[in-house]
Order: sequence, then structure tokens, then C-alpha cells
Amino acid sequence: MKFLDLCKVYIRSGGGGGGCVSFRREKYIEYGGPDGGDGGSGGSVWAEAVDGLNTLIDFRYQQHFFAKNGQPGMGKQRTGKDGDDIILRVPVGTEILDEDQETVLVDMTELGQRVELARGGNGGWGNLHFKSATNQAPRRANPGQEGVERTVWLRLKLIADVGLLGLPNAGKSTFLAATSNARPKIADYPFTTLHPNLGVVGVDNTEFVVADIPGLIEGASEGRGLGDLFLGHVERCAVLLHLIDGTSETVAEDYRTIINELEAYGGELADKPRITVLNKIDALDEDDRVTTREELEKACGGEVMMMSGVAREGVTEVLRALRGQIDDDRLRFRIEDEEEAPWQP
Repeated sequence: MKFLDLCKVYIRSGGGGGGCVSFRREKYIEYGGPDGGDGGSGGSVWAEAVDGLNTLIDFRYQQHFFAKNGQPGMGKQRTGKDGDDIILRVPVGTEILDEDQETVLVDMTELGQRVELARGGNGGWGNLHFKSATNQAPRRANPGQEGVERTVWLRLKLIADVGLLGLPNAGKSTFLAATSNARPKIADYPFTTLHPNLGVVGVDNTEFVVADIPGLIEGASEGRGLGDLFLGHVERCAVLLHLIDGTSETVAEDYRTIINELEAYGGELADKPRITVLNKIDALDEDDRVTTREELEKACGGEVMMMSGVAREGVTEVLRALRGQIDDDRLRFRIEDEEEAPWQP
């Protein structure tokens, strides 16, 4: 399934049905009076956050969503049928923006959240509503209210607990594949990850979601490489995992490159809790490990953990450190299987 995180859709609510001008005509009833019914209301356009989606690819093949119009009123005091609503089913974490792509109309952050984007028009009154003592045979009815037509943008920001950061080939996809059932593309050349990947990671009977985004390079905020198009997917994370390639000869510069791009991106991303990890230590001997770690700690001014995603060395310690930074209300706790009791008749 292809990944799509930004799309433009056109929506229109249904117009209300017009009221009816009608009079009661039955045998032996001389003065039947007005009996025109009201028009039905038009259908509305709704957006609903559903489970099981992590892309907006469905909106690439259908961009127009028009709700049904209400039916006109009829004689014998019959009201027209209301138009059917139409629902845009979007992944959790989708932002709905106005046509200017800046004004956020609603942020769909909860499963089952439902919001009305365009309300259907009201149905018009039939002539029965206009009957009075001084106007016993009204010949007027209201037209239905027109629907609302607008253009909106859908922008997806994946909701994960941990976001992976690093230069291309820092080992982010390898870490995700080693700790979850996700199978991202892994190769020995840059930019093997072209779109975000999600994986559910488990440690100490708890599970949390990790998001892997394409690697950043210097100048990503200016559009170099894949740019910072996917940084929005880690804005909602509780903690960031910054992986540094231990085989690089410039680990300090690699660290500053990512930090500079986070600061250039703006917002609260640069201030989020962050765990720095020296990766690929299986390719280093003991002296190189100590030297490289000291150099990186001096650059970041804090503690640096060591790990190898391929050899799975230090992976559990990193996962436990991430677990400690995530609030308990965001974690999913696994129930241990109890021993089966002996069968009794």
C-alpha cells in the first residue's frame, strides 16, 4: 500500500428540498385547506477517525464528496426524505486544514472522533405552515436552503510514542526490524526509507509504537534530500530516539546536523525528550567504542547509550530507556498467559 500524507478534497453538503404548495381535495369536503409538506434536509459531510488506517491513499482516487439533496415536500402533508450524509473516514492523527493550508479546522487525535465539515441545508416550509385565520389558502412555500461547498486539505501526522531520527544509513530501519514485526526496506545505500514506517515494540510486558521516518541530511529544512516533509510524523511522539552511525568518522558533526534541522523546523520538536544512541558498535573494537562515545558525549553534552541493531547488543537497555520516557497512559500493557488449570468435570 502506497503512503500518502497530504491530499486535497472537495466537499459539498446537500441542499434542502423545497416546500410544497398543495391543497386537500377530497370528495364531499368543500374546504380542504392547505396540506403542502415540508422539504427534507440535505445530507451533511462528516469526517470520522477510524482504526486500521495509516495513510490517506484512498483520497488519491476519489477527491470529490457530495452529499445527497433533500427531497421536496409533497401533498397530503408529506415531508420529503432527508438526504443521506457522507462520511470521510480518515486515520487517527489527521489534521483537516482550510483551503489556505494553514488554518487548522480540526485535529482528529482520538479514535471514533467525528466532526461535521459541511452541514446540509434545511428543507423549505410547505404552504401548510403559512395557514392562518386571515390567510386560509396560502399559495406560498419556502425553497430549500442551499448546501455548503468548500475545499479542505487532509494532512496526516502519525501518532506514535517514539520517533526515530538520524542521517541516512544510521540504522533506523534495522532497529525497527529488530525490535518489531515491521519489515522496512534495508540496504547499504542512502534513502532506502522513502516513507514513514510504524512498528509495535514490546519490552517488560508493555508495548509502544515506534515511527521510522526517512533520514535527514544537512539542508533538509531548505528542501535538500527528501526535505523535512516527514518530520510532522514525529511531532506527536513522547520521546525521540536519535541514532548516530558509530562507523562514521564525524559523529559529532552528524549529531549537530540533525539538531540543526530540528531547530530550523521550529515548533516544540527540538525541545522534546531525546535519547542519543551510538549505533553499529558491533563494527567497533573496545578502544574505538570508548573514543567515539566520549566524542559524542562531548558534542551533545549528555549521556550517550550504545547499541547494535544487527547484533541486538544493548537493544533491550535502549527500549527500557524509551519506556521510562513514555507516560503510562500511552502504553499498552500485555497480560501474561496464566497457567492452564487442570480440567475438572
